[in-house]
Amino acid sequence: MIIGIPGEIKVHEYRVGMTPASVGEALMHGHQVLVQSGAGSGIGCDDAQYRAAGAEIVPTAAEVFARAEMVVKVKEPQPDECAMLREGQILFTYLHLAPDPLQVRLLRQSGCTAIAYETVTDSSGGLPLLAPMSEVAGRMSIQVGASCLQKSSGGRGVLLGGVPGVPPARVAILGGGVAGYHAARIAVGMGAEVTILDKSLPRLRHLNDIFGPGLRTVYATGQAIEDAVLGADLVVGAVLIPGAAAPKLVRREHLARMQPGAVLVDISIDQGGCFETSRPTTHQDPTYEIGGIVHYCVGNMPGAVPRTSTFALNNATLPYTLALADKGLKRACLEDPHLRVGINIHAGKVSCEAVAEAQDLQYQPALGVLAA
Repeated sequence: MIIGIPGEIKVHEYRVGMTPASVGEALMHGHQVLVQSGAGSGIGCDDAQYRAAGAEIVPTAAEVFARAEMVVKVKEPQPDECAMLREGQILFTYLHLAPDPLQVRLLRQSGCTAIAYETVTDSSGGLPLLAPMSEVAGRMSIQVGASCLQKSSGGRGVLLGGVPGVPPARVAILGGGVAGYHAARIAVGMGAEVTILDKSLPRLRHLNDIFGPGLRTVYATGQAIEDAVLGADLVVGAVLIPGAAAPKLVRREHLARMQPGAVLVDISIDQGGCFETSRPTTHQDPTYEIGGIVHYCVGNMPGAVPRTSTFALNNATLPYTLALADKGLKRACLEDPHLRVGINIHAGKVSCEAVAEAQDLQYQPALGVLAA
């Protein structure tokens, strides 16, 4: 199979779909890899390294899209990239389609098969291709939140861990999954007073076993969320419903009752955000203020640490990339139900139920579509 790796064009996105080592693995499996010139520069991998791994370096994204049978990316395709996709081509990347009707329409029009990293599952019900970036985003959420709490950034002027004689900042984390766990690790390690809220009692018990008295675990009722948010200096939104739009847990009316200068960091922004006042921002202009509350809603947080993120992501995606290339789309997805649920769009049809529901479109199960 011919695998294509274009450079990412989203604002301040420096990650890349495959590392030179991953390219080398694909070559060992007998595949051809096209890499757009400069695609790996953001992670410190130049064209010479890709060429040494066996890739063919091509000058433009247009050539990558035109020649590749499968395009491997990191972020969702922008409209100009969607226009280059074609019928029968595989797109393997993060998509986050539920809150993005334009992308859904363009991908359906292209006729391609769009497989979303974030909806591929594993035998334990986890999301193995989302997990690495959730780990990075969770850890980064505390890092950027601590920075936003500084007075010069519009925050309360609170040091996250406090100092002897002065209480630490209060951190509320909404969601105890992968991102929430990693946010808690960093926040607890920095000495903050941390509360994590989730609806899963087994998950809360697990977190309590890990952290002990250094972390408060609270069952996420509406009242509990409100109480935690109103008393917090930093709120991290880390909720996820696979493939679906994130629920709005913090409403606009809450802002007036929050601590002045408090910070909201919305890791869920790729799925529409879990704060009612969230809107996507970029690394170039990451924050905005509403009612005296600082919002950080960057849609590609791990893109700020592209080298770490790309290598972590490739560790997870490479086996699936090779399975698709080795077996072809139909056989790979029929044999692996966990990869099959990654199909969000196929031949103009929506094959992810959560996306279809969010966009009020007809749902066509991938199994039936592939069989047809």
